[in-house]
Amino acid sequence: MKRMLSGIKPSGQLTLGNYIGALRNFVNYQDEYEMFVFIANLHCITVYQDPQELRTNLRDAATLYLACGLDPKKATIFLQSDIKEHAQLGFILACNSYQGELNRMTQYKEKIAKKEKSITVGLYTYPVLMASDIIIYDCDFVPVGEDQKQHVELARDIAERFNNNYGQTFNIPQPLIPQVGARIMDLVDPTKKMSKSDDNAKGCIYLLDDLKIARKKIMSAVTDNEANVHYDKTKQPGISNLLTIMSSLTTEPIASIEARYQGIGYGTFKKEVADVVCVTLASIQDRYHQIKASDILDQVLADGAKKVSAIASKKLHEVQVKIGIEIK
Repeated sequence: MKRMLSGIKPSGQLTLGNYIGALRNFVNYQDEYEMFVFIANLHCITVYQDPQELRTNLRDAATLYLACGLDPKKATIFLQSDIKEHAQLGFILACNSYQGELNRMTQYKEKIAKKEKSITVGLYTYPVLMASDIIIYDCDFVPVGEDQKQHVELARDIAERFNNNYGQTFNIPQPLIPQVGARIMDLVDPTKKMSKSDDNAKGCIYLLDDLKIARKKIMSAVTDNEANVHYDKTKQPGISNLLTIMSSLTTEPIASIEARYQGIGYGTFKKEVADVVCVTLASIQDRYHQIKASDILDQVLADGAKKVSAIASKKLHEVQVKIGIEIK
């Protein structure tokens, strides 16, 4: 069975975008692949996080993994920081990476372009840690959104460079990008991605949002003056985003949805999108509260850490022997 790995950085509460673009796909993949899914808590601290909020977000994220349908009997779920080998391999890989590669990483480039101050070294180097997260497990596939493909490409480049220098050590992973719903956009500004860390919560639907609030956000979503439910990301980004959301949650093709709403106003369309979203959230939230009350989460994370720790430890030992830093 091929191995697949992915993770989410819960720097805020998980969103509908996280569900459509990532979590739902993890659930679909768990029957087909050996699925490793982690909570990327080390990546959260590249910028300051309130410790109490971070602890809450991490626990909620892990609980939502289960609530969205990940089965710990099929998928291995763990906390990134529980596996110390990630960070140690990350430093070794940093010594096999180049400044020019990190200068080209999108998040860093965007912050430099905005002339942001106090950019941490961690934010600059975290793509190398992400490469470590991926290649330490010799995974075959990494499901990511289009905006994260660059990170998998960097992991591939570093793995290939290491293999060339020290002999075959790492498997070369492939990015796997879903055709529909890979990038859910902000409801207020549909030209940017829906983000859990955005200051304006009106554009973002959180998986634990009150259903009335979620419905209001959909009904208030920015559209256009075309008065035509049509998919056109350039001319109608808001409507296109709502079409993507509805298609992703119902599996109905976008073209079919467009046909059903010809000649029908945006109000009716938004209401039905809101209905679909609220049904999805209600189901997730019901399971979330059941799991939270059952107190099984700690055991799930402990079991996951135990399984992957053995794999990560073996791989790190192999790497350290090959580069010559182990003397025993």
